[in-house]
Amino acid sequence: MRWRGERESGNIEDRRGMPGGGLAVGGIGGLIIAAIVYFLGGDANQVIQQPADQVQTTADPNDTIRHFIGVVLASTEDAWTSIFNQMHKQYTDPTLVLFTGQTDAGCGLASAASGPFYCPADQKVYIDLSFFDELTNRFGASGGDFAMAYVLAHEVGHHVQHLLGLTDQVDEQRQNLSQSGYNKLSVKLELQADFLAGVWAHYNQKNLESGDIEEAMSAASAVGDDRLQKQSQGYVVPDAFTHGTSEQRMYWFKKGYATGDISQGDTFHDPSLN
Repeated sequence: MRWRGERESGNIEDRRGMPGGGLAVGGIGGLIIAAIVYFLGGDANQVIQQPADQVQTTADPNDTIRHFIGVVLASTEDAWTSIFNQMHKQYTDPTLVLFTGQTDAGCGLASAASGPFYCPADQKVYIDLSFFDELTNRFGASGGDFAMAYVLAHEVGHHVQHLLGLTDQVDEQRQNLSQSGYNKLSVKLELQADFLAGVWAHYNQKNLESGDIEEAMSAASAVGDDRLQKQSQGYVVPDAFTHGTSEQRMYWFKKGYATGDISQGDTFHDPSLN
């Protein structure tokens, strides 16, 4: 993805290295961040060679990651502001919180174990950057900067759903459904977020490079419920799916990218998901 020189979002809270924030950058987390910095074109040695107590007061080691994430977030702001304007609605930018280890969120405690998520209560996206290392090394995604962009765009997709009132509608139905019934509803919500990530990619085509869409598809496939269940327990339980299969996640992202039309992402009434 071409990103250098593009506008960066100012809606970022960088809590990395804060007291109680978990691993210091100079430890295992530092090796993870160094790998990402290297991929994005920064000097990974500057992260690895500095003691952890110096990293917290030095801007340079994390600048490459923050600049990249900032550009991606800004591109989602531009795309969704334009789309909402077309719908005669007002788009409110979410805030991205970068952290290491754990941090407080409006929905409870955010931790590296929880993975990236969106909190409707405070309209913030929470990401521990170590997740991207897991995405490649643990879950088998091909990696790449656009895999990171896809993950952020998916979480912003949940923000879009919140602004459109879809998240509240799903929550209201929860008390009237069995666990398996609610899981099916959750799958539809998550697949729609994948679709919305694809819509963002459609609007960001001018900055895409060869292989970017393949990186996003690989990331979507890597976090499919069927694949994760197979890896963790050796068998698949469809009733326990909450995000959709690898095939479904790739399909809905690709549909959003191909059409760029938000009206074609109604997963809640798609007969193939009933």
